[in-house]
This record gives sequence, structure tokens and C-alpha cells, in this order.
Amino acid sequence: MMLRFENPFAFIFLAALPVFIILRKVGVFRKIQFPLTLSDWNGYSFSWKYSSAGVVTFFSRMFMILAFLSCVIAYARPVVTRPEKIYTSRGSDIIFVVDVSPSMGALDIGSSTRLEASRQTISSVVNNLSGTSFGIVAMASEAVLVVPPTTDTAFFLDSLNNLTVGELGDGTAIGTGLAMAVYHLMDSNAPKKCIILLTDGENNSGSIHPLTSARLAAENDITLYVVAVGTQGTVPVEYMDLETGKMISGYMESSFDDSMLRSLASAAGGVCYSAESYRTLSETLVSVTEQETVVQSYKYENKSEPFHFVFLVVASVCFVLTWSLRRLYLKEFL
Repeated sequence: MMLRFENPFAFIFLAALPVFIILRKVGVFRKIQFPLTLSDWNGYSFSWKYSSAGVVTFFSRMFMILAFLSCVIAYARPVVTRPEKIYTSRGSDIIFVVDVSPSMGALDIGSSTRLEASRQTISSVVNNLSGTSFGIVAMASEAVLVVPPTTDTAFFLDSLNNLTVGELGDGTAIGTGLAMAVYHLMDSNAPKKCIILLTDGENNSGSIHPLTSARLAAENDITLYVVAVGTQGTVPVEYMDLETGKMISGYMESSFDDSMLRSLASAAGGVCYSAESYRTLSETLVSVTEQETVVQSYKYENKSEPFHFVFLVVASVCFVLTWSLRRLYLKEFL
């Protein structure tokens, strides 16, 4: 990061400050004053206590000088220059198919729900990888493309954090979710394309069989990785019912078909993983994304960001403080 000024000749105005101070010392630019002293005969005249007037006057002058300096710096147009990495070759395309059915509200991944743990680990992975395009398909009774493959990390993370348990119904349409992801990857010219399915249930909804979608992925050179999130058995669950607005809490029997999930991953050249803890889930996603990333060529370009508005704000605040001290406290007419 480097600070530079686009109009450095503006600093010539700084010479006006010492000239003004010298001229004022010799009597030029001195304010016209009409002293008016009111007091009783042989009594005490008005005076500022504890020299507070002198202190306030000093600070008001300092604020005025600071305001002048800030205006000069702002006129010099300060710019902060940062080097930015620009990729000149295409990276991988990765779509996360995220299960948002009610069972993803189970509290068996540490103190977090399965969906919250999935969001956190995906966010960590995406923040540590640049140049790769990431997308999201939300899946429950139906599937919706939330984010097409993009390198806009801020937009991706914002959309990811908006995923909500139960927003797409009570079922788990794995085949539909995978088909949606395949459809948005099949025409991509990325050197590597893959789908990462995060689910905790069995396929029980949708009109497309999961194996059909997996085979379609293989035909389009798309690798499929399956991550079975959560533990099996009796687990606590808690989520907000979006239709009634009520909090649903209790226990459920958690189970998923290991053989079916493994066959899906195998059909599309991938691997099926089991993630029963936050650490396992994080390590799995890091490992998978590292396998699917490609080496990209890049260059650095300087990105300039104007910084003058900060000094304009400082100048404005100093002018207001000066006026307040002189007009409201010293009772001067400015």
C-alpha cells in the first residue's frame, strides 16, 4: 500500500500559513476590537477566570490551522494505491449443493446446527481461495440456483449466509439438486468442474433419480464429491418454521443411506466423506477444494482509491469546532 498525491502543487498553499502568522504578529490582519469594560466605581471589572479564555482561544486557533492543513491536503488529492492480483487464466468452477431441509437444523456439529457448520466451513474455504469460481444450489423438496459460479466472493458469502433451514420444504430432492448444478456447469469452459454435495438425508423427493444426475455429471466431465453431514441416531433439532414463525425444537432420528451416497460419488469420479464434527467437515472441504483447484497465471495491477474525502471531513469538523468555541463560548462575532 502506498500513499501518493495527484496534485502535489497544492502544497504551495502551505506557505501562506507562516506568512499569515508573521503578518498578524506585526499588526496586519489583526482583528478590529472595541473593548467595553463595565464595572462599578473603584470595583472589579469583568475578567475570565482561570485563564480559560486563553486556553479556548489557543484550541480554536489550532482547530483552524488543522482545518486549513486538511483543506490543502484534500486539494492535493491523496490516493492510496494497492497492488491487486489479476488472474489472466481461468480457474476451476465449483458448485456447492447445500441441503436446507429441516433435518439440517440438528444440533450435533458442536454447538452449531448442521447448516450453520456447513456455512462456516464453506465461508472459510472460499475466503482462502482466489481465482476459483464458486456457486450455490439450495436443495430440499425442490432445488434453486442461489449463486451461479462467480469470483465475486462478497456476493457469494452474502447469499450463503442467507440460506435458511426449511425454506424449500420438508423433503430432500438430491437428484434435483445435482441436476440443477450439472445444468449450470455443463457449458462451462473451466479446466476443472466439480460439485460438492452437503446433505444429511436420503433422497425422498423430486422426479430425478440421484444416480441419473451423477451419470449426467460424469458425461460432462464434472466430478461429484458427497459430504454426509452429521451423526446418526437420536439428535436434538431446532429451527424456525417459516410458515408459522414458531421455533421448532425436539429430537429426531438421523440416518442416511451410505451406500447410495457412495455410489453417487463413484458414478461421477468423486469420493464420499462422512463429517460428524466441525473439524472433520472443515478438513474435508479444504482437501476437496485443493484437489479441484488449478494453477493460474496472474499479474499485479495497482488499484487507486481516492482518500481526499477523509481530510474534507476533518476540515469540516475543525471549522465547526472553531465556530462553536469562538461564537458560543468566547461570544465573538465571526
